[in-house]
Amino acid sequence: MLFHTWTFVLFFIIVYGAYLPLRHTRLKVPWLLVASYVFYGWWNPLYLLLIATATVVNYFAVVLMDRTHWRRLWLAVGIGSSLSLLGFFKYGGFVADNLNALFGGLGLACKASVPNVILPVGISFFTFQAMSYTIDYYRGNVEKEPSLIRFATFVALFPQLVAGPIERAKNLLPQLRAPSRITRQDITDGLSLFIVGLFKKVALADYLALYVDRIYDSPGQFSGPALMLATFAFGWQIYFDFSGYTDMARGVARMMGYRLMLNFNNPYAATGLGDFWQRWHISLSTWFKDYVYIPLGGNRRGKFSTYRNMFLTMVISGLWHGAAWTFVIWGALHALGRFLTRELEGTSFYRRHVPKIAKQLLVFAFVTFAWIFFRASSLSDAGLIVSRIFTGAWTDPRFPLVALLLIGAVWAYQFLCESRARQVLKLAPVRVGVVVLMALYLALCAPSGAEAFIYFQF
Repeated sequence: MLFHTWTFVLFFIIVYGAYLPLRHTRLKVPWLLVASYVFYGWWNPLYLLLIATATVVNYFAVVLMDRTHWRRLWLAVGIGSSLSLLGFFKYGGFVADNLNALFGGLGLACKASVPNVILPVGISFFTFQAMSYTIDYYRGNVEKEPSLIRFATFVALFPQLVAGPIERAKNLLPQLRAPSRITRQDITDGLSLFIVGLFKKVALADYLALYVDRIYDSPGQFSGPALMLATFAFGWQIYFDFSGYTDMARGVARMMGYRLMLNFNNPYAATGLGDFWQRWHISLSTWFKDYVYIPLGGNRRGKFSTYRNMFLTMVISGLWHGAAWTFVIWGALHALGRFLTRELEGTSFYRRHVPKIAKQLLVFAFVTFAWIFFRASSLSDAGLIVSRIFTGAWTDPRFPLVALLLIGAVWAYQFLCESRARQVLKLAPVRVGVVVLMALYLALCAPSGAEAFIYFQF
């Protein structure tokens, strides 16, 4: 069920209409759980078995940690179960294909069978969310949740279920325990967030996708300039698509009285790669920092260990995004970029003497180049695109002027948000005017049809 469809609108009207009178009763959480399971089961009811498994195993892992002395054993059971679900459905085919390639290269007759399974929507998100609760309880960062129903609702809460943000138990569970107080500000802010997200998705991301898909689906038919502009457009497409989903998720949750974490903070205005990862997909970046980078040792054991841990974290992050070598290289490129710039970004020369706009453009250029490997269908396509961008002759890329104008307007807005003019952008008349213009565009010019969100595949 996609946010930008009439099916979801009808679903939300029914859910919200019943939720309002129930929000101060004991039926609030069970109703949210039923609604969330209907929302997720809309794609395939069998998927509910997966989210139920992740929920039950992690819930009882914590119960057993609380009641026995075998805390590490039950922690391993919770983590292992979550990673097994993720590994089978997301990486089974990838592992089998690579094993078969290895066997073939060695001249061995054996062959690994390739699992014929469809990747469940949002499995990477709800497994990470359930797993974080188990780890946080083991570390003493959260209390045990006594209610299985409430914990199941935390794992499956429908606004952020399939593409985040990946919430932490210490933020969302207390909100589910407390009576939901919904103010007029919650409703107006929630609607504004939803409209902004809808505009990003329908008016911007889906429009840019028309150009990006045409170029990247057949990169051999296009020259360097077209491939370069398609890569530039994809950088904005994925931002509008993913941040648009997050805005809609936060808007829906806000109208119900829940505050989800900020997941994007003007990432293309970042002045360093470290800064970029503090602004892009914040819930995932902090997840990997807390549960991968720091347990590996973080930056506590010298430069070599720091860079090793950074590299492993970024490569694992790349693999989280997709079971393909292109994603591994994308993560490795970001690790390499951090290696080369981490010390520089800490110098007084970089902080004081390099113009801010130069830093922002350099970061954007590097991030955009890395997107080639994220978007390309294969390593061979990625290699072809890189070679043609740097060696191809100039020809007309036929990039739509309207798309450039839209991107320019959004980029300028992000730069304004980072400047002293941001106070003007916060004024109520300005905010209302922007939302009204977006709503008018959606009503008059939005295309028919609904494209799935990019991050649903992860």
